[in-house]
Amino acid sequence: GRRRREAAEEEVEETPQEKKLRLAKQYLEELRQLGESRPAPVPPLLNLPLLPQLEQKGRLQRLVAKDVQPPDPARIRVLRGHQLPVTCLVISPDDRFIFSGSKDGSLIKCKWEVDSGKRLCVVPGGKKGTEEQHMGHASHVLCMAISSDGKYLASGDRNKLIMIWDAATCKRLHIFTGHRDAVSGLSFRKGTHQLYSASHDRCVKVWDVGENAYVETLFGHQDIITGLDSLSRECCVTAGGRDGTVRLWKIPEESQLVFSGHQGSIDCIQLINEEHMVSGADDGSLALWGLTKKKPLVVARQAHGEQDAQGLQQPYWISAVAALRNSDLLATGSHSGSVKLWKCGEGFRKLEHLLDIPLVGFVNSLKFSAAGDFLVAGIGQEHRLGRWWRIKEAKNSICIIPLKQQKTTASSPESPGSS
Repeated sequence: GRRRREAAEEEVEETPQEKKLRLAKQYLEELRQLGESRPAPVPPLLNLPLLPQLEQKGRLQRLVAKDVQPPDPARIRVLRGHQLPVTCLVISPDDRFIFSGSKDGSLIKCKWEVDSGKRLCVVPGGKKGTEEQHMGHASHVLCMAISSDGKYLASGDRNKLIMIWDAATCKRLHIFTGHRDAVSGLSFRKGTHQLYSASHDRCVKVWDVGENAYVETLFGHQDIITGLDSLSRECCVTAGGRDGTVRLWKIPEESQLVFSGHQGSIDCIQLINEEHMVSGADDGSLALWGLTKKKPLVVARQAHGEQDAQGLQQPYWISAVAALRNSDLLATGSHSGSVKLWKCGEGFRKLEHLLDIPLVGFVNSLKFSAAGDFLVAGIGQEHRLGRWWRIKEAKNSICIIPLKQQKTTASSPESPGSS
């Protein structure tokens, strides 16, 4: 009788939300043990926004890194079309199209086809001051973003402008002005048409693309902002260049959290999930962060090794980072001659180097497909933000890298991870 009473008391103490969480974990564990190639139908009790909530909180993690195989170099597709270095790219949410930008001011929309790499739409760049008459940018395109419904494409340039495009037709819809220096980071908030932009003028701006409206401006960085990312929450993260900080901006509160840990200029950043992010710096370091701690959870020093620069040993800059959302797989780029893949250890407190993919040139942008079956790299003879070095043997191109995964895990269910 006493045991029954204790059991009843325990049941009362478990809230409905806790019960859903417990059952979700139990269901996922059963799927993992069964090793089914396709997940079973979700039970009615779990047919709620619970699994997306777990993903957002970083409590679900696709464990795919251990199954990634080195790609066959012969299967890496190289798409040519830009005259100058490719600086940025995005992949459409359905993984069918790649949009890329360049220092030549042009935008190219490529349909992702392994066999053909067919170009569907080209918007050429124009001369400075011709933005109103000319469809494309008239200066270096530095950043791009695409809305999660695939409707809008945004691109930002060195001439302070943000252009909004119809992603299906490549028709320009709006030009946003307001930044006082180069636009260096763009991201749509997932599930909305709210756009965040970052600039070398050290501020973050918020726009409503659907309404063609400016919303607000946030200040805080002490140096140029070099990168920006966001997910579903009403916040974004930025890399602050030589001010040595990463910042989390809470848009409704107009407040920010400041993180520090790199020794050099922080040049790139991406969210892994709603609770963790990865950043790279010109001191060669790669850092994993949890949004509840002001210091990195782990730092990999000289992640791409060292180079001999005028008789001095200098680390290769980390020029691009990418994370397969809600997973343990990362990619980094430099001008070291390869893209590196990394595995995040349990609790995001370890970084394990997996493999190198040879690529010659500056890796200025990296993006995983949503399904995780390929990685796209934007390659240039120069770094996207300057002309410190030039690698003559490099080709200004887009490289589509297939990521071979074992069949048992290519569509494996997600496993509970640590937040």
